[in-house]
Amino acid sequence: MKVLIGTTNPSKADWLGGLIGAGTELLTLGDVNISAEPSETGATPAENAAIKAEFYGKTFQPVVCHDSGLYFAELALDDPRQPGRHVRTPNGRARFCNDEEMLAYYAALVHSLGGAATVMYLSGFAVFADGKLSTFAFSREDAAHAAFIMTDKPSASRHPGWPLDSISVRPDSGLYFTGEPYCGKQPVSLSQTKKGTGGLQKSAADAELRRFLKKALGL
Repeated sequence: MKVLIGTTNPSKADWLGGLIGAGTELLTLGDVNISAEPSETGATPAENAAIKAEFYGKTFQPVVCHDSGLYFAELALDDPRQPGRHVRTPNGRARFCNDEEMLAYYAALVHSLGGAATVMYLSGFAVFADGKLSTFAFSREDAAHAAFIMTDKPSASRHPGWPLDSISVRPDSGLYFTGEPYCGKQPVSLSQTKKGTGGLQKSAADAELRRFLKKALGL
């Protein structure tokens, strides 16, 4: 089965492809000559993922789309520095940041917060297959349980399309998302954010997402 991953981001395509698993041929927007983009007017990441899936589904099905918001525990939700769904256009920027601009901006933001911050992604997913839309979203509690460290000291490695992996650290392993060891401090708010959330462990969350994708795609 051929499956369109509704993105031009190679890291996102590889990640979703790994969740879908073997037995599929993965395509990206460039492979099917889609250059147009929908207006992402949804109020949540799941709504934006659905908008993209229905838009790209007019050209190719099945299509899998993902959208996410980024939240700092150290910032109030109404703080203009809180990126939310505007990860590539933070703090009201008019144009999208490229990878290096994005890395520099968030490293500087974390530096202003003391050099280490507690961060979480709130993600939504959508599949448009055989004319049917299916959506999936993790709860805020699950997102908080998967909170991680963002530091102002980048690792040497880069994941094209996902520049923040170079300043993101998994607290359980002490490794940057890019694989190198992290020796910096942990933010105090990390334990407070995760305490008592009742959220899913990462492995369980991945398994739940994998089940959704396979069912929506009919695999």
